[in-house]
Amino acid sequence: QMKIKKILKKFLGLHPKSIDLSLYRIQRLLKSLNNPEKKLQNCIQVVGTNGKFSICSTLREIYETAGYKVNMHISPSVRKFNERYYFSGEQINDDRLYKLLSEVEKVNKGQLITFHEIVTAAFFLEAARTKAHLNIVEAGLFFRLDASNVLNKNIASIISPIGMDHKDFLKEGTIDEIIFEKCSKLLNGSKIIVSEQTSLEILNKINKTIQSNTSKKIISGKDFKYEKTLNGFNFIDNSGSLSLPKPNLSGDYQYGNISTAIATVKELDQFKVNQSHIITALSKIKAEGRLQKISNGKLRNYISNNNEVILDGGHNTLAASVLTKYLDTLDKNKKIYMILGMMANKDHAEFISQFKNKLSLIIAVDIPNQENFIKKEKLNQIIKTIGIKSKTESSIQSSLQFIAKEDENAIIFICGSLYLCGEVLNLN
Repeated sequence: QMKIKKILKKFLGLHPKSIDLSLYRIQRLLKSLNNPEKKLQNCIQVVGTNGKFSICSTLREIYETAGYKVNMHISPSVRKFNERYYFSGEQINDDRLYKLLSEVEKVNKGQLITFHEIVTAAFFLEAARTKAHLNIVEAGLFFRLDASNVLNKNIASIISPIGMDHKDFLKEGTIDEIIFEKCSKLLNGSKIIVSEQTSLEILNKINKTIQSNTSKKIISGKDFKYEKTLNGFNFIDNSGSLSLPKPNLSGDYQYGNISTAIATVKELDQFKVNQSHIITALSKIKAEGRLQKISNGKLRNYISNNNEVILDGGHNTLAASVLTKYLDTLDKNKKIYMILGMMANKDHAEFISQFKNKLSLIIAVDIPNQENFIKKEKLNQIIKTIGIKSKTESSIQSSLQFIAKEDENAIIFICGSLYLCGEVLNLN
């Protein structure tokens, strides 16, 4: 891991900016690597603001349960970098990862390239060498000029829920721009599956953007939907209804993500998947840092046995709106305290204001081992301006101790960044 961290640090130094939206550098490097992306079979690309990881994980779990081998690329990672690369049934191990990163670094010869571009190229290189039935690729920022947008064919593009995020990379900062960036350059001659959206307005704008795309469109609400039941949910499409159990993921918003994955699987009928594969897969889906309960581990030593700790990497307005709905389902007799750490480029006020009247207190913290976070003092000022009681603490551990002392029955909700989640899970 030390050698891997060292090489990743070198990658960060290959470009003055962490993100510089363009395709020519990744195309140059892929060409030097003999264009591995052209050798990939059966690619599914996933774009959108939220839910991409949950959709990718659900797809992987379903296909593996049905006996298929899957490669998968996700970003960011939560606990360690290896999570981004999944090849034919397993996360990449340290030796293989180090060799792969070294090889790509050597071929790049110190030329200008961003971190995300070089690590995406590395995924394509290893995926081309790894026998798998499917390749699932999660898009990075926006997609139109993202390093993942280098394929010339795929079997499906999935559009997950879209909302406001990354305003600092937009000219106007509008939802129309985001939809254009994410949806205007999806591949033609394929299939596009559109997930449930937060509003009809967003769905209509997506439909308008993909109107001239020659791919077959499968749209939530029109071609498939879900209905919650007492013990789970029904997935409904033109061929009928599947009765399915509750998935191993918390939060009602996950039904939309999972239904989108199922709609994709049913549409791609070249792979043989049946209802029992789907049922088994739903019980196995794991999504770290997505409404994850911390029921054991070192951090429990700082709190009482009755304190429930829930962790989520949500960091934008769309995430905040679904998280508040989840908080509404929790025990009304228990107070909710939040531990919040966020990256500097987020819409902090917009995110925090969604939680007004839901929380007893927010504790603002710095995100350990990160550089571009908003300082806890500044975050604290924003929270106070919104009118939620708040304070700062010097660490995650001291925040937990403070809350447990205040209320040994409180629910502790840690959120604001996937990087914060990673630090919490590593501490635990």
